[in-house]
Amino acid sequence: MTRAVHNKILRVNLTQGTLTTEEPGDAYFRHYLGGWNMVADVLLREVPKGADPLGPENRIVYSAGLLAGLAISGASRSAIGAKSPLTGGFGVGEVGGHTGAELKRAGWDAIIIEGRAQSPVYLWIKDGEAELRDASAVWGKTTKETLETIRTEVGENRAQLAMIGPGGENLVKYANIMHGLYDAVGRAGLGAVMGSKNLKAIAVRGTQRVDGVDSDKVRALGRYMAEGVREGTKAAHMAKFGTGADLVSMVHTGNLPTRNFRDGDFDLDAAWELSSERFLETIGTGMDACWACAVRCKKQVKTDGKYANDPDYGGPEYETLAAIGPCCGIDDIEAISLGSQLCNAYGIDSIGAGVNIGLAMEAFEEGLLTTQDTDGVELNFGDKDLMLDLIPKIALREGIGDLLAEGTADMAEKLGGDAPNYAMAVKNQALPMHEPRFKRGLGIGYAVSPTGADHMHSLHDAGLENPDEDGFLANGTLRAMGLLEPVPLESLGAEKVRLHRYHTTDRALQNCLLVCNFVPWTIQERVELVNASTGWDVTAVELFKAGERALSLARVFNMREGLTIDDDRLPERSYGPTTNGALADAGIDREELREAVQIFYGMMGWDHETGAPHEATLEELGIGWAAEHLP
Repeated sequence: MTRAVHNKILRVNLTQGTLTTEEPGDAYFRHYLGGWNMVADVLLREVPKGADPLGPENRIVYSAGLLAGLAISGASRSAIGAKSPLTGGFGVGEVGGHTGAELKRAGWDAIIIEGRAQSPVYLWIKDGEAELRDASAVWGKTTKETLETIRTEVGENRAQLAMIGPGGENLVKYANIMHGLYDAVGRAGLGAVMGSKNLKAIAVRGTQRVDGVDSDKVRALGRYMAEGVREGTKAAHMAKFGTGADLVSMVHTGNLPTRNFRDGDFDLDAAWELSSERFLETIGTGMDACWACAVRCKKQVKTDGKYANDPDYGGPEYETLAAIGPCCGIDDIEAISLGSQLCNAYGIDSIGAGVNIGLAMEAFEEGLLTTQDTDGVELNFGDKDLMLDLIPKIALREGIGDLLAEGTADMAEKLGGDAPNYAMAVKNQALPMHEPRFKRGLGIGYAVSPTGADHMHSLHDAGLENPDEDGFLANGTLRAMGLLEPVPLESLGAEKVRLHRYHTTDRALQNCLLVCNFVPWTIQERVELVNASTGWDVTAVELFKAGERALSLARVFNMREGLTIDDDRLPERSYGPTTNGALADAGIDREELREAVQIFYGMMGWDHETGAPHEATLEELGIGWAAEHLP
């Protein structure tokens, strides 16, 4: 029986080729938990102000979830962070799969990687031992080729890999880090940071059992959630369809981004064919799961003919489906499934790829790109073969792919003309596939997110206008934090900001614990899981403070690196309507959003005008040391 916290961090210096162990102590892990807090702590203390994100001074922080390795649904997540080459600020992404659990079973809580190797290497970790190995044989290879080659070399078919593809090697600004073949740290361009360090992969094999201090309690909680999933009372819809169900209703509400977020007229029959409940009937072969998770929300697909796919790469999740589908005007599920495979094989974020392809298609319509720029190829909305041709070109930076490999806002600046007005990005990171003109609270979240536009820790406020049977807010997590009143969908007032403030703090906490959003652990159950696994005596208040700590540390880092209140805004297109459809009379009021952002600052204990955390706020959160990093 092993406690969930090992108190062991592996420090890897790629320049010197050295590996050492650090033991920061129980207080460190209880204060920070992991994930976002650990990433921000390391970046602020160790990465010099103004450092090149693709230079040797940047750090990669890999933090396995506090509960990873336990037989608990939704607890297998891990986080990878660095200074982002995409935003120039706080970069972090969370991922499921098996690698985080494997790292904990190998005896480590986290990895900090610094420097740059002279030639390609990978890190091999097994049961408390670690070494750097030559990766020249897999440099330039796809993720599947990399996975198979390294597993053969280390002699472990069950080794789990966090790895980059050619996209990371070629420093695509939104290159991802694949965990296995269909779980991705997709946002913030962290794959490019690995590529800049000549680090192809982290391969891990662990055989140590992780039970927690109170193993009976851990097992009981694990059975409770698994039984709820089987009985259909917990995460039933996600377990059945995964993400991407009911796209027809998304067309009706305007929430399905269409042709670079410009239009609202995506065909309803096509939307039904792209919906997961439909395409699982036509090309689906089953569902898969992360480590020890009963929900099994990951789709598996098989296609034949012109768009034949490799089933090992999984099937498209909603963000991929919408980004390289409707956002590019494409409605063929088999082509989209192959596009999903290509993104995973070449190691690029499917959201970034889809939004940049959509931007290029619109720029071609507007005459900002011509066939002289594209080797004679027309970039038309709806061209599925073009989309499939562009993904490898982006990863390899070939031809027009070199332009599309940049951040969305940077790409628009290079295009010139009106392109910056329809570049759908916040802090240079492409918008996810949820429409802030429909979900106004989501608009607040996109604007103030420390990592650029992000749908996972921002508030999805559709449905929060509906009361439960007692007249209270129907959302159980928010209601448990004392937010009782339903709030109109169109609101951007203080009552909506308050919902976002509590929601995003709770999600930041989950990004420190690394617990999946799709598994409905209540606040109190999370407290029980942490205490049973560690032997601590944390409370809900203590955990919530960890979420606040994460947001404030990320804010300090961004401000130190030059981001300001002017970066907390939406794309220009979001302030106006779509050309047609449900949002043809919509558009976020610019001044209302600015006021909402400043109210959020105040609610967080940050300066109302600048967004800088007050020194008193940092002291209250136990991170007073961070004040010295404020500009």
